[in-house]
Amino acid sequence: MSLKDKKIVVTGGSRGLGLGLVEALVEHGAEVTVVARGAEALKAVGARLGVATISADVTDEDAAYRILGEVSPDIVVLNAGATPRMGRLDQLNWEDFSIAWETDVKAGLYWLQAALNLPLKPGSRVLVGSSGAAVTGSQMSGGYGGSKRMLWFMAKYANGVAQEKKLGIRFQAIVPRQIILGTGIGDVAAGAYAGSIGITPEQFVTRFGAPMPPRAFGDRVISVLEDPRYAEGVVFGLNGDAGVTVMEGTAS
Repeated sequence: MSLKDKKIVVTGGSRGLGLGLVEALVEHGAEVTVVARGAEALKAVGARLGVATISADVTDEDAAYRILGEVSPDIVVLNAGATPRMGRLDQLNWEDFSIAWETDVKAGLYWLQAALNLPLKPGSRVLVGSSGAAVTGSQMSGGYGGSKRMLWFMAKYANGVAQEKKLGIRFQAIVPRQIILGTGIGDVAAGAYAGSIGITPEQFVTRFGAPMPPRAFGDRVISVLEDPRYAEGVVFGLNGDAGVTVMEGTAS
């Protein structure tokens, strides 16, 4: 599947992993719309990459319906998320523990519902950003790992709804399998875990093998979108060493 001239919406595309993906999409000729909250960061991305930008709160249900309705994208990448407060289980109050549920999961619910209820046109794809924490847990980031597993489940649930309604829309989860420096959550997480064992963040992330900076992450997402081997899979792991791996191949 060529991405040239495809309309693609990326939430949280003004920094970190999302920005790396936007750079890769632009290089492949896609027509990208970046959705994020920070107006200044959006302005900079729009000026540098020539992409359309929309300032919006991704947890605003009306914004999800409005943006998908106006843009009518071929592909949606739900990448936006909050950076959780790091701390042990005995140190976090509920507000801190549930940050990712109130942001990442809430936004995921509204955008998936909008994709299903508008609906997007047949042949559309929606990629839902998850995390390696959904596989292994993340004992220093409260409810973050659980929230990312919930998004994984929600992509599968959305596939079931799309099949039942005969919409022809595919929902897939992408799972970065390593902590990535140069991103908000990656820097905070690496700092917390490294500090707990008395090493530097740079030393800590070597345990994941080859690094996967944001632009390399973007290239791996491009592979998921363009390579026909990944057209029907449901959950994909992304890694600096292994590239793209199919973690779940069919919808439940």
